[in-house]
Amino acid sequence: MAKILTFLGKGGTGRTTVAAAAARQLASQGQRVLLATDDSGPGLGLVLGTPLSPGTQELSPNLHVCQLQATEAISRHWESLKQQESKYLRTPLLHSIYAQELGILPGMDGALVLNALRELEASGLYDVILYDGQASQATLRLLGMPEILKWYLDKAAQVFAESDLGSLVPLVQPIVSTVVNFGSGGDTFTQPAHQAGEMLERGRQAVHDPERVAAFLVTSPDRAAVAQALYLWGSAQQVSLTVKGVLLNHTQPGEDAPPGNFAPLPITPLPYSPRDWQPLAQALPDLLHSSGPAPLVVDVAAAKVSVFLPGLDKKQVKLTQQVLGLTIEAADQRRNLVLPVPLRHREIAGAKFQDGYLVISFA
Repeated sequence: MAKILTFLGKGGTGRTTVAAAAARQLASQGQRVLLATDDSGPGLGLVLGTPLSPGTQELSPNLHVCQLQATEAISRHWESLKQQESKYLRTPLLHSIYAQELGILPGMDGALVLNALRELEASGLYDVILYDGQASQATLRLLGMPEILKWYLDKAAQVFAESDLGSLVPLVQPIVSTVVNFGSGGDTFTQPAHQAGEMLERGRQAVHDPERVAAFLVTSPDRAAVAQALYLWGSAQQVSLTVKGVLLNHTQPGEDAPPGNFAPLPITPLPYSPRDWQPLAQALPDLLHSSGPAPLVVDVAAAKVSVFLPGLDKKQVKLTQQVLGLTIEAADQRRNLVLPVPLRHREIAGAKFQDGYLVISFA
């Protein structure tokens, strides 16, 4: 399995340049590296010194670059979708819709890019995948997609099972079987949903594992860039993405600390090097073996849940207790956190910020 690293920061702080330097550094160390971007513009090609085209191309030994495009991805998968439809439906509906005429609706591009990254990670061709997204907030929503979609799927299944319609499934099965290529067993409705749920759960577990997916903050000494990096740090925790360090780009001699509190993250100053990537690559920390604060710590014995939300205060966080867990609203994101069984149905006794963690205590 490949390790996926991404870089978060305000536009103009040099995220793409840092990603390209990191790719060259890791490739020179013998790692099989893929630098992937979903930006179809010329930016990354200019940084690398070579024009890019959709798909994967070799840049140098151990280093490949991939420009992910939603239109290419949807064309590639449409025929597979039509084959699946033919497998399940006796009278397919999509046979007269062709991939070449499909436009990209908002949100489709993120799902297609995420699936492409999943396929690239599973290919076994790379040790490290560096993902350079178009915008940091979009990257976080993309990485949070498996957990959010899994929640929607589970919730929909629960609502359906408890509804009057769900109680009619045994009666509907024989009718549906005349349309769907299933027998009269119980898999007519559950098999596709179960397969989708398993795939989403694997994606969710990957994002939650810092040894498989992690991020670094990229900022310049500019106060606006620092403030955005702090905000993105807190936002990353809402998708349980571990942030492992701060890369302080565009620094001058003697300038080694940004005007913000990033403790306990290590801060690595990077030299201003607009034309030569080597000084930048040599200044990078060990990207593969760094560590960062855990986004979530559950202590059942102490009846406490600690959610790491740096850069945010209590006024910016809203907690809602649900039957099986909590909804945490922060940084324009909602996270539905399922609690361990011993903590379910227990009232919240209090919540306070401590060392960047929102510590929630249960009665």
